[in-house]
Amino acid sequence: MVAAAALRGASIELAKLSHQFELHGEPLPVLDAIDLAVGPGDFVALLGPSGCGKSTLLRLIAGLERPHSGRVIIDKQLIGAPDPSRILVFQDPTLFPWRTVRQNVAVGLEARGLLRARSGRVDAVLQQVGLSGFEDAWPHQLSGGMAQRVSLARALVNEPSVLLMDEPLANLDGLTRIAMQSELLGLWEQQRFTAFLVTHDLDEALYLAARVLVLSPRPARTLADIPVNLPYPRHRGSARFAELRQQVLEELGLRAHW
Repeated sequence: MVAAAALRGASIELAKLSHQFELHGEPLPVLDAIDLAVGPGDFVALLGPSGCGKSTLLRLIAGLERPHSGRVIIDKQLIGAPDPSRILVFQDPTLFPWRTVRQNVAVGLEARGLLRARSGRVDAVLQQVGLSGFEDAWPHQLSGGMAQRVSLARALVNEPSVLLMDEPLANLDGLTRIAMQSELLGLWEQQRFTAFLVTHDLDEALYLAARVLVLSPRPARTLADIPVNLPYPRHRGSARFAELRQQVLEELGLRAHW
């Protein structure tokens, strides 16, 4: 257990959070009165059917969109705009092909005018994600796993208090994905940012997260908030892991298919 003094993450409260889009001139409800309280340094996985609003929930926490109703409160402050302390990592690494690995990682600090003062932070993060020696490589020279490491480094260089991840490992092959799950867990244990992970991989959610939030079909409501009371590192073959898998599958209405 990491001491509370070591936690860097922010506390987050979602209060009656609802959102909708307009489709063909008609409202399309996406989120329906989501209530959630997350402590500093917590790790929450979001599971639910495709299109239920998981990615929209991340965008609202990031401040990229304003909710239709309800509030997003971070460290007791109501938010309404993006901030470098809340970083969203996508499924596609979206690296700039004309910039080297180091230049891609540095882009956030550069945009904020902090690169000269904090250039050492870029090298430190590249080492943390296992990319030392690849600083001058170009994106087209990287494997999928390495490109996703660059994407994570680009987020972590800003020292976020909240890391929001939208299926960041979904495009990787099975073996690379398992390895990256362990690396992501290690980064969270070292830095203890507050983490949200959208995934469709049930085992990934149970391997990484301290809590699994199960959402209903759109408009998303909270079906279950399941604590993953397993110590780290976790073993996917353990009896308790299997019990939790069955519990989540039951909440998703899929237990009969396992």
